[in-house]
Parts: sequence; C-alpha cells; structure tokens
Amino acid sequence: MVRTPDLDRRKQLLDALVDEFASGGVGDRSLREVAAAVGTSHRMLLHHFGSREGLLIAVVEQAERRQMALVPDLPMSPAQGFATMWADLRRPELRQLERLFFECYSRAAQGEKPFTRMVPGAVDGWLREVEAAADVPYDAAMARLGLAVTRGLLLDLVATEDEAGVDAAAEAFVNLLSGYRPAVGP
Repeated sequence: MVRTPDLDRRKQLLDALVDEFASGGVGDRSLREVAAAVGTSHRMLLHHFGSREGLLIAVVEQAERRQMALVPDLPMSPAQGFATMWADLRRPELRQLERLFFECYSRAAQGEKPFTRMVPGAVDGWLREVEAAADVPYDAAMARLGLAVTRGLLLDLVATEDEAGVDAAAEAFVNLLSGYRPAVGP
C-alpha cells in the first residue's frame, strides 16, 4: 500500500495525540490547546479527524491497537498471558487513556454518534487478536471472559486508584485461570 503524505501526517499526529493524552489527559481541553501541545493547528486536527469526537475515537482506537499488538507475544497459558497483559495495562501512565476509553465506550453504549462506530470492534478486535495468536484450541468464551475481567479491573482501577485491591483481584483471577482446563470435543 502506497502511503500518501496526508496519511503519514495523520499517523504522526495520531501518535503524538495518544502520547499527549496519556500524559496530559483530555479533560475539557479545547482543540486549540491540544493542537498546540502536538505542534499543529486546530484546523489540521479537524481536517484529519473531522471533529473533537472523531479525534477522541481515533486516539482510543490507536491506543487499543498498540495494546493489541502485545497479544502475539503473550505467554500461551491463559494465566500467564493474563498476568503479563495486566502488568502492561495497569501502568499508571496509561490511566488517562483508559479513562478516555471508558468515556468513549460508555457514550457508544448509549448509542451516541459517532462513538457507536467503536462497537462491536472494541470487543471483536480483541477476540480476533487472541484467536489469531492462539496455538492451542481457541476458547471464545474464555477469551471474552478475560477481556471482560480486564476491562472491569481497569474501570475499578481508574475510578478508585486502589492499586493494591485491584491487583489482588487480578491475582485472584490468575489463580482461577491456573486451574482452568479447556473442554475437549464438541
């Protein structure tokens, strides 16, 4: 695929926006403030992302792609894979992006446009990544459960900042997964 300068610039801006939102959050910052922080103008942000909401969705989707890129390198055991992924996702520097994800996802769940375009990809994209990376029989129900537990723990973490309590719950889930044996046969 031949990349155009406009697509390259959009990707550069998107990467800078993800980093900016991870460090500085979103809050009620104007497009002008955000644009200045990443070295562009608000007009260029509108050109590349259409609206403030379109920009927020693009940032969430890019952050999700970055996280999904880790899946192929995760340990194959469900317990070890979950523990490794949790160790990455729980990092304090990702909290602002996780908050943004939950804001956008809840707006999508309420049927608010343009956020609805996130659904069902926010689930299906992860399940496809896990299935593609699996070198053992794929258990779709367990993959969905792992995603749901991860998101529940992340929501708890960004809402309460109770790292010890949430990490203890994640460890309890790892212990449950350690005893998990996939069903064989139909």
